[in-house]
Amino acid sequence: MIFSSARVLVPIVMALVVGGLILLALGKDPFAYYEYVVRRGLLSWSGFQQTVIRSAPLLLIASGLIIAFRAGIWNLGVDGQFLLAAVASAALAPLLIESLPSWLTIVICCGVSIAVAMAWSVVPAFLKTRYGLNEIITTLMMTFLGISFANVLVKLPFNDPDNTVPQTMTLPVADRLGRLFDTTIHSGIVISLIAVLAIHFVMTRTAFGLKLQIVGANPRAAKHAGLNVGRLTFATFGISAGLAGLGGAVEILGVWGTMRADWNPAYGLLVIPLVFLARFHGIAVIGFTLLFAILMIGGESAARRMGVPNFFVLVLVALLLIFLALVEYLDHLSRQRKKA
Repeated sequence: MIFSSARVLVPIVMALVVGGLILLALGKDPFAYYEYVVRRGLLSWSGFQQTVIRSAPLLLIASGLIIAFRAGIWNLGVDGQFLLAAVASAALAPLLIESLPSWLTIVICCGVSIAVAMAWSVVPAFLKTRYGLNEIITTLMMTFLGISFANVLVKLPFNDPDNTVPQTMTLPVADRLGRLFDTTIHSGIVISLIAVLAIHFVMTRTAFGLKLQIVGANPRAAKHAGLNVGRLTFATFGISAGLAGLGGAVEILGVWGTMRADWNPAYGLLVIPLVFLARFHGIAVIGFTLLFAILMIGGESAARRMGVPNFFVLVLVALLLIFLALVEYLDHLSRQRKKA
């Protein structure tokens, strides 16, 4: 238990320490930076609300990655799936709201976004099951295509001619996802938490989840055991992509109400280290996602206040990945020595 906790905490601590040294080299006070990040992203009421709002799409993407990684599938196409789903909601919602109530508009947009994202995952799923092509390559290819295609859709067929900046029409604030109590936090966070808990339950308490984990551990053994590996692979791709698509819908319907050309928060690649830190555990990923959202919100404010580059949070994520890989490698060496 202690060693397992160390495997999680050591990469985080090392990333923060090395990040602090980089700040010192830039002539900035690392303690002041981290203190301001925590104060702005967690201890400030308005900042905390922004942190929770930012967590909503991250949690949905994380839940999709958990089910994919546990099934042994590297779905690195979530950013493309997220953006295309976001375009679908951004383009559809302002049109539907003219004749439908807001709740029905939101339900339809979420459903369409999920379907679009799932459809975008069919190609890599087919290539893997039919020809055995590595899904890392195919999902990355579909991500690049998806990002470009989303920009084309915003700039051409879905562009709002009344705006000088290429973007879709805007959904009125009153018709977006409802706010919780008297806060700015939208109900998308509830959807996200339900999704994470549901995926955790499915993967740990159901026969379907057990089958996916068997496929992830050993596809050949799963096939010999009579499992339909191809069907399970398609299901995994579809569920993972659908959750990423729901994340795109929640971000548009809860926060922006529109989508601008060239908008790409790249949440997918940012969430991957959080999923690994959580060891693919649904409950644990909630805490790590909240921590990362605090870094994002606080880091954006610190960048404006202290003159730190706006992308410094990405530097911390890169350091986290490096130290996470290093800890895993050392753990692997330790196990090999024990076996010898």
